[in-house]
Formats: sequence, C-alpha cells, structure tokens
Amino acid sequence: MSGFSRTVAGAPAVFRAGCPDCRSRFVLAAAALRLVMGASDRTTFYSFSCPDCGSSVRKPAGERIVELLTHGGVRTLRLHSTV
Repeated sequence: MSGFSRTVAGAPAVFRAGCPDCRSRFVLAAAALRLVMGASDRTTFYSFSCPDCGSSVRKPAGERIVELLTHGGVRTLRLHSTV
C-alpha cells in the first residue's frame, strides 16, 4: 500500500492503493478492503478488488499496516490454528 490517510473528526478513513496488474493508483474506503490475520507473516495480508480492472489484489501486511488498517476500520478476519 502506498499510503494512508487518517480519520479526521469522525470522517471515514481512506487508503491509497495500487493495482499490480493494470498499474492504476486509487483511493479506497475502509469498506473496500479486507484484512486477514494469520498465525505468521505469510498468512497475514490485506486484499481488495481493483476498481479499474477488477483484479483481486492480495498484499502482505506487516505490523504497521495491520495497525493502520485496524484503526482505520477495515474488516478483519482472524485465522485460528487447528493445532
């Protein structure tokens, strides 16, 4: 993700993103993103659909991105280990 904007005075958060397929850059509302938190870095990612070409985009999410997306109101799915 190339950048984030903060929620200001109750306004919804928006996030800047880019599509690796069509190379388009755009702004997405929190509702357009999904954060998946797994047991490891390999299973923690965020995803969205490109509004220009419709591609499904999945990108890794490190600790800082997880924090920003979570505080920005992005829907989160937590994966649980079956061990």
